[in-house]
Amino acid sequence: MAWKTLDDMDLKGKRVLVRVDINVPMENGEVTDATRIERIVPTVDHIQHAGGTVILMAHYGRPKGKVVPEMSLEHIAGTVAEVLGWPIVWANSDYRDAVKELENDEILLLENLRFNPGEETNDEGFAKRLASLADIYVNDAFSAAHRAHASTEAIAHLLPSCAGRLMQEELSALENALETPKRPVTAVVGGAKVSTKLELLGNLVSKVDNLVIGGGMANTFLAAQGMDVGKSLCEHDLADTAREIMAKAKAAGCAILLPSDVVVAREFKAGAAHEVVAASDCPADAMILDAGPRAVEAINAALGESQTLVWNGPLGAFEIEPFDRATNAAAAEAARLSKAGKLTSVAGGGDTVAALNKAGAADDFTYISTAGGAFLEWLEGKDLPGVAALKG
Repeated sequence: MAWKTLDDMDLKGKRVLVRVDINVPMENGEVTDATRIERIVPTVDHIQHAGGTVILMAHYGRPKGKVVPEMSLEHIAGTVAEVLGWPIVWANSDYRDAVKELENDEILLLENLRFNPGEETNDEGFAKRLASLADIYVNDAFSAAHRAHASTEAIAHLLPSCAGRLMQEELSALENALETPKRPVTAVVGGAKVSTKLELLGNLVSKVDNLVIGGGMANTFLAAQGMDVGKSLCEHDLADTAREIMAKAKAAGCAILLPSDVVVAREFKAGAAHEVVAASDCPADAMILDAGPRAVEAINAALGESQTLVWNGPLGAFEIEPFDRATNAAAAEAARLSKAGKLTSVAGGGDTVAALNKAGAADDFTYISTAGGAFLEWLEGKDLPGVAALKG
């Protein structure tokens, strides 16, 4: 790796400033899902047991440089202490005094970084103020690494810096999936619109052997081939772009898998009357809401011949039955192959994680990224500021 990890740092007696993502969902003042807090435990434990003092910094919500009381990290300090198993001291704006008063084993949690306008503008002055609190900087927030913010980019140039355990795990998984993968590599890309994933598709066709396109995106590609997609979600104005992507894939030796059969319905609701038809036979008054069983067979066959899988986006309207069947079936097969050690599977993106959890397949995937935009930008082949800064 081009960046350092915690194993490269002498932490004993050092104050360690750790950028984390604990932007957890809350309802009625209670944390409803502590997963993001749970995932920073290995980094915190390593530093504490190595004799370092942990100072956590994070953002919460989008206060846009202003103090918004309901977005204060004080509200989740208790949950952070409970999950980490270490006493937490919360500090509002008096960072330096709070650092001086820290006792052994206590962890300092700084107030929401985004209360300061300098955070999102990558202000060097704010970064210097943060850096003055510590001897070492650790970035353990891959999900914020696509932002050039004071706590992710500027600060990395002011202190000896390294990746935390979660960041290290994420970067290793992504490198293994796209940079140095075992071949053949299959990518599953789904979602509503081609327009949101043009750069992703353009990058993947030159890196993978099979590209499965599903969801509403597939309709645009079917229409670009002259098929009638009825009332389906479709970006007809991107037909030329879809054809360009298919031509680029062919030139690169990447096979594009579009659904050969589809599930159609006249209304978008759970349990709606539906039928399976050939992709070329969508009725004019119907909409395509899922890939059909033959399409799933083709996807599963490709998975069976692959050694690496990258997954971003569902194959259909997975939120409602019965239009979740293709996603569930393909996810189950990917999970089975991964559990058997035959497939390295990496998945990420909000809808993706929700779909794989709903399918009961997430636990058996090799790696599930909790990052949304950062995961997508990595797949697009972009340099992430927070990662680039760690390379020095």
